[in-house]
Parts: sequence; structure tokens; C-alpha cells
Amino acid sequence: MASPDGASGVGSSPEETELSITLTLRMLMHGKVMAGGLGAARGGETVKRIREQSSARITISEGSCPERITTITGSTDAVFRAVSMIAFKLEEDLGAGSDGAAVGRAPVTLRLVIPASQCGSLIGKAGAKIREIRESTGAQVQVAGDLLPNSTERAVTVSGVPDTIIQCVRQICAVILESPPKGATIPYHPGLSLGTILLSANQVRGRSPLG
Repeated sequence: MASPDGASGVGSSPEETELSITLTLRMLMHGKVMAGGLGAARGGETVKRIREQSSARITISEGSCPERITTITGSTDAVFRAVSMIAFKLEEDLGAGSDGAAVGRAPVTLRLVIPASQCGSLIGKAGAKIREIRESTGAQVQVAGDLLPNSTERAVTVSGVPDTIIQCVRQICAVILESPPKGATIPYHPGLSLGTILLSANQVRGRSPLG
């Protein structure tokens, strides 16, 4: 998940140590969001601008499935800049779709994808850590109880205005950097929905002479 560069760090400040860490953050986003405001298509102007201004490496999974995985890699500072720009862009798109009604800032939702072995540290004993994060940032945070299909990862949903989301993501990343994943991680890859799989299986059975 993260790898320190030059770990001896004798006499270095926490800020200098943090800047030497490479962080990878995975987010699950609806395909229509990526194809719309963020422009997942190759050469998408918004994603290109976020890459250039944040200095983070951003990749978006291919495919026609309803959801895509957005992977952001770079220094912690670069990753947080990219997340900030994405959150503000999503808020801007939500505001543009409200028929011009000034009803305050619409909450933005990001779904982080985190190895299940790190979720215990994020929740904390009796939920103390996640409660602390909620209270200190003002964001809503929810850790899914079930694993994402065919993986050892869970979705962590963060909701709020962009400013609170950024603070929340920073705190979540601080926890996962301190608690590396245990064992092998099987990453989640969005695919066909269960309904589509069942439909295909039924069609095959329907054509089979064996019923």
C-alpha cells in the first residue's frame, strides 16, 4: 500500500518522512460519473488536468461495467491534491445538475477500496477510531461489512462537502499507512453483475439438451 523511501530517517522531521512515502489509493466510481464530469475516456481533459496539477499518477480501469476503479499513486501530498480536485469537481457537477436552485453545498460521496485486513484498525476497538474520524472531520464514514466480490477488499464510503472529505481521507490514509495489510490482498475488479451472470447461465441451460 505504501513504501517509505530511505527509511533510516535519522534526524528527519515527520513532515520530511511523510513526503518520502509513496501512497496508492483506490476508489470505486460509477462509470457514468467517470464518463461524464471526470472524463474517463482516453485524453479526458479533466483527468489530464488533475494529473498535471497534482503530480499524481491516475489510472482508470477499462470495461463497460457499471463501476470503474480509479487508482491514484504518488507522494501523500500529490495523492491528497488529486483527491481534493476530484471531490471539488464532483461537487461542481452535482451543483450543475440542481436546476440552478441555491440549496447549499451538495454532499459528495467517495468510495475508497481498502484491504479488509486494514479495516479493523480503521474501525478501532469498539468503533472508537472511526467515531473519532467522524467527529474530528464532520464527514460521514461507513465501512462495508462484506467483502467486495471475488476480493479481499472492502468499500469505505466517505460523504460530506469536499473540505471535510479531504480531512477524512487524510486521516484514513494515516491509519492504513501505520497498519500495513496482512497476508496477500486479492484486489477487487468490477465485472458483470450477478444478475447478468445468472441470466447468461439460464440461457445456456435453456439451450442445453440436458436441461
